[in-house]
Amino acid sequence: MRENKPKSRLLALSSAGALVTATLIAGAVTAPAASADSGRGQDRKALGAATAAARAAKAGIDWQDCPADWGLEKPIQCGWVSVPLDYAKPNGKQIKLAVDRIGNTGTKEERQGALIYNPGGPGGSGLRFPRRVTTKSALWTNTAKAYDFVGFDPRGVGHSAPISCVDPQEFVKAPKADPVPRDEADKRAQRKLAREYAEGCAEHSGAMLPHMTTPNTARDLDVIRAALGEKKLNYLGVSYGTYLGAVYGTLFPGHIRRMIVDSVVDPARENIWYQANLNQDIAFERRWKDWQYWVAANDAAFHLGTTRAAVQEQWLKLRAAAAKSPLGGVVGPAELISFFQSAPYYDSSWVPVATVFSKYVAGDTQALVDAAAPDLSDTAGNISAENGNAVYTAVECADAKWPTSWQTWDRDNTRLNKDYPFMTWANAWMNLPCATWPAKQQNPVEVGTHKGLPPVLIVQSTRDAATPYEGAVSLHQRFKGSRLITEEGAGSHGVTGLVNPCVNERVDAYLLTGELDSSDVTCAPHATPKP
Repeated sequence: MRENKPKSRLLALSSAGALVTATLIAGAVTAPAASADSGRGQDRKALGAATAAARAAKAGIDWQDCPADWGLEKPIQCGWVSVPLDYAKPNGKQIKLAVDRIGNTGTKEERQGALIYNPGGPGGSGLRFPRRVTTKSALWTNTAKAYDFVGFDPRGVGHSAPISCVDPQEFVKAPKADPVPRDEADKRAQRKLAREYAEGCAEHSGAMLPHMTTPNTARDLDVIRAALGEKKLNYLGVSYGTYLGAVYGTLFPGHIRRMIVDSVVDPARENIWYQANLNQDIAFERRWKDWQYWVAANDAAFHLGTTRAAVQEQWLKLRAAAAKSPLGGVVGPAELISFFQSAPYYDSSWVPVATVFSKYVAGDTQALVDAAAPDLSDTAGNISAENGNAVYTAVECADAKWPTSWQTWDRDNTRLNKDYPFMTWANAWMNLPCATWPAKQQNPVEVGTHKGLPPVLIVQSTRDAATPYEGAVSLHQRFKGSRLITEEGAGSHGVTGLVNPCVNERVDAYLLTGELDSSDVTCAPHATPKP
């Protein structure tokens, strides 16, 4: 369940009970909350996080101009924060996390601290967040006056002790096998690939794997907060970043000033992560049909059919053609799904995807090849794609215990595929390495409200494919005093980045004044894309 799946595998995708509550003031060693199910080991990690945060508060961050090849222009600055690889051993091996910032655009008096961002994944980099200021994004003008915008590469991502599972060129090579199995032989082949991928993760990054968990990333987030000199955290998390926020809010409830979570992963322990991906398959099918209805309604522009069924028939014909002979020798069904899945993810992809599809049906195969084929010459991009997938897999596999019985996977995905075929098998194969994962798998945190947790703002569309609406309801119930803004009838992933004044004005008000509505709010959907 990554927010931005690499082309060869899905975007998604993807808590403590009794607490020892205390506030970590910069420079003071006090323990954050310990998770109830974890006993002495987690208590040690809580103390280790406090030790690391106190050390980071003292050291601060040595801000410099960003390296030229990071693509972050002045006045954005970059730096490093050291964190323990293992929080149970805070004085043991350290890894460095890449962070960046841009100062608030308002006056000194207007400044309210730093706003830290996570875009999701797991495996996404937040380093481009300060560019919302340099590129003058209108949605963030008011917030930028009050906050420094801070991004970071989570552990294992990008510049932060990056992990890997396979050679990047091997990862992107195409065409991949058709995700939908024709027979048992196809399933055995995919199972073999998944097992080999898990083994590759151990071979390339084995020392990191036990520590690639969401709770550890939440502890890293608190160390970054301390290194910034902030007594409390202001946080914006999208997609998987909402689960990171939920875990942080459970482990460090008294360390939060303001928190917005947008497009929410259901944090229920039984949902993380196997069930979450099954639920995602259902939501993707629903949003895929939304897009097809829209394409049919705009047949004058796309000429793909005047009914959803007609558009689906064109899709099945395309898929069958690519299965018989990969387009351009490199675009098979797997590559098609990687390209077309952006339409259920984001409304901004509705027109581009429909346009390329329309060109193909009209006889222009090259347009689809250009759009869907991986760029085998793009070394940097291939490394980034492979790294993002490695982190996605490592975190989801480490966060929770997955079924090890192939019969369970086969039963559940065969059943779902009958009614929700668009993403089901592709999603299954992406996550199957977790069935043979070579490192310890944890029990998920029991997310809930604990002493000191301030009101959290939750934003969610009702037809989101990557993070179904039920996740927002679940977190809303768990975080007492939170407010839920529902974008009714919409389904684009990442609501706070869209133009919808009903949402935008409330996000601004919360970040600038702490103001929340007295009750939950339902907003009309943002504007539907136009051809």
